[in-house]
Amino acid sequence: MTTEISTSINIKEPRWDQGTFMGRAKHFFTVTDPRNVLLTNEQLENAHKVISDYRQGVMSPGLTEDELWRAKYIFDSAFHPDTGEKMILIGRMSAQVPMNMTITGCMMTFYKTTPAVVLWQWINQSFNAIVNYTNRSGDAPLSVNQLGTAYVSATTGAVATALGLNALTKHISPLVGRLVPFAAVAAANCINIPLMRQRELKHGIPITDENDNRLGESTTAAKQAISQVVVSRILMASPGMGIIVWYLIYCLALYSRCVADPFVCLSFSLVFATPLCCALFPQKSSMSVSRLEPELQEKIRVSHPGVERVYFNKGL
Repeated sequence: MTTEISTSINIKEPRWDQGTFMGRAKHFFTVTDPRNVLLTNEQLENAHKVISDYRQGVMSPGLTEDELWRAKYIFDSAFHPDTGEKMILIGRMSAQVPMNMTITGCMMTFYKTTPAVVLWQWINQSFNAIVNYTNRSGDAPLSVNQLGTAYVSATTGAVATALGLNALTKHISPLVGRLVPFAAVAAANCINIPLMRQRELKHGIPITDENDNRLGESTTAAKQAISQVVVSRILMASPGMGIIVWYLIYCLALYSRCVADPFVCLSFSLVFATPLCCALFPQKSSMSVSRLEPELQEKIRVSHPGVERVYFNKGL
């Protein structure tokens, strides 16, 4: 039985306590649900209207609390938290499982020749660049030149790193060689994410107080945000890598073909790895004012003397 709508629900924040890992996990299981990519534009726009109206104190007749939260999570899965823009479909976190399943499967299958490695690493890093741009922090627009430069530098650097690691497959066993694409992805993420979000490192990301009052832009906050995203993305690949390794060892131990498809195992792991790794750090991250740039510390102490901690969207 559903409850009647309350006028005091804080839909600016997730439904579950973001101070705990379990609360963040529940939040990201909902946001990254692969079924969200099947939502129609009409459903997205309806959720957008419900949330926008509620924020202005307008409620649709008969709207329940469960329906409001459902609308919020549809909204969060498709619209950028800072700019409010509808995100590119394949750049949304709900597209991570189907996209990564397809690309990783091809990377694991076509890894023996250089042209195949180049093609699939380029496709993978292009996809990563789209995800990194789509889920960036901040609301400052990027010019076409800035976006083009970021994309070329990110994909070129990441593919070159991946190729260097894939060259190791000529000197190691085929079993270990299957792991190289994952190592390449991890190393490439360390390059792709900072380069696609290089504007944040140069100019900073918006920081606010606990009441969402904007206090300025911080490059220190940007460094923390990007570092946390890099760690999360690398760990997203780890469960799949572990499952595939043990699968192959199991096959070799039995000297026979395994019945289960390794890509089915990979897909299953991604369903859990994506939200759980996103939940490692709060979406709304924070840091002490004393860790900010000296000039920004001084500015905050003068204009907001009671603020001891600042908050920012770390991106995904």
